[in-house]
Amino acid sequence: MKKFFFGFLFGLLAVIAGVIAYFALGLAPVAVDAPPMPMERRLAGMALHARITKEAPKQASIPADEANLVAGAHVYRDQCAVCHGLKGQPETTIAKGMFPHPPQLFTGHGVTDDPAGETYWKAANGIRLTGMPGFKGTLSDTQLWQVSLMLANADKLPPSAQAATSDPLK
Repeated sequence: MKKFFFGFLFGLLAVIAGVIAYFALGLAPVAVDAPPMPMERRLAGMALHARITKEAPKQASIPADEANLVAGAHVYRDQCAVCHGLKGQPETTIAKGMFPHPPQLFTGHGVTDDPAGETYWKAANGIRLTGMPGFKGTLSDTQLWQVSLMLANADKLPPSAQAATSDPLK
C-alpha cells in the first residue's frame, strides 16, 4: 500500500510539473489566432453557466416599455456595438481581431433567447479572458437593464429602437 501511495503521489507531482512546464516554457497557445487548448471552451463555459445560474437576477427592475427599449438601443450603440455589431451592418475590425470571437448579437444566434437577467449579469460583471468588460462601474443599473431588455426583445423592437440598432457606426 505504501508503494502505491508513493507511486500515486509521484505521478500526481509529475503531472503538475508537466502542466507548469507547459505554461512556463511558452508552449500554451496565447495568441488571438492560436487554437484553443484542449477542453478550454468546455471548462470555461461550464464555469460561466454555473455562475450565471447562481447569480443572475430572475426579473428586471424596470419595464420593457418603448422608452426603455429605445434608451437601451442607444446604450448598446454607444457601448456594445463596436464588438457585438449592429443589425444589417458588417462586423467591425475590432470584432474580427478578438479571441474568443464576440458574438454578433443581431445575426445568427443572438441573445433574444437568453433571459434578460443573464444578459444583465454578463454586461454588469464581464467575462474573464474574453475581452468582455464589466460595465457595473461605468453604467447605471437602469442602463444595464435597458440594454439587457432591448437585447432580449431584439426581434420585436419598435421602429424607434430599430433605427438606433441598424444605422452604421461612424
